[in-house]
Amino acid sequence: MKWITRERPKIDRIACPWLIRRFIDLEAEIIFVPDSQVKSRAEALQAIPFDIPGVEFTHYENQCTFDYFLKKYDLNDPALHIMAPIIRGADTDDHSVASQAAGLWAISAGMAFMIRDDYELLEKGMLIYDSLYSWATYLPQVKHVQSPAEHVLLQIYRTYLDQKGERKTKAPAWTTELRDLIQNHIDTNLNLSLKAVSEDLNINPTYLSREFSRYFDDLSFGEYIRKLRIEKAVQLLESSQNSLSEIAYITGFSDQSHFTRIFRQHMGQSPSEFRKDLAKRKANSKK
Repeated sequence: MKWITRERPKIDRIACPWLIRRFIDLEAEIIFVPDSQVKSRAEALQAIPFDIPGVEFTHYENQCTFDYFLKKYDLNDPALHIMAPIIRGADTDDHSVASQAAGLWAISAGMAFMIRDDYELLEKGMLIYDSLYSWATYLPQVKHVQSPAEHVLLQIYRTYLDQKGERKTKAPAWTTELRDLIQNHIDTNLNLSLKAVSEDLNINPTYLSREFSRYFDDLSFGEYIRKLRIEKAVQLLESSQNSLSEIAYITGFSDQSHFTRIFRQHMGQSPSEFRKDLAKRKANSKK
């Protein structure tokens, strides 16, 4: 049987082929093609597409494609269900799901950076997931810290940090990349959608939509983008002689009417009223 997915695999698109070949279809042929060609090539090759939006084998809510394979084929091996949250956490960049998720992501990203051929990447990745499966089968309770005294000291240290409130939730790595991506689009007046951002970051859009407000001022994606556009509009109103229609265009609003309505919602007055008040304040300051 042929299975087809997007090129440049990292987590789910290596974990799923490993699962297919080890538990579902031992002779499976895995095919990697550009994102835009997956569905057309799947039809032409009579292959089953996976880990892309709009097909059966894909992400559902906070579950990744690996989770769906387990459910679809009723795979009840306990080791696979130990692996599942690790793969999910690495694939969605939510390392709170499993402590091992960050390590799997780091190894997978490094391997993808080092190996440019997708099929060689899959071959090497099979060993990674064979190893993870062996650990999940035989060693999940084994700790690297073997000394009882050392273990107790670590527990005391962690408890002390908890009591002091010094353990803080660290923002995922994708938030920094996302801030830069958003700012670049704001600066160049390009439209930016949640779907496009999730593709650029290789993050599930449902997860990104759900987690966005935690790290971006308690605002949704759309609210945050509008906030940045208004802030840029304020800067232009204060420092330029551009007309309101020009500022509306520069800041990415569909027209001056749309710009005025959103500006009023955020600032409590229209852009023209804001500019008049600004001129009055400047005049008064010179007296």
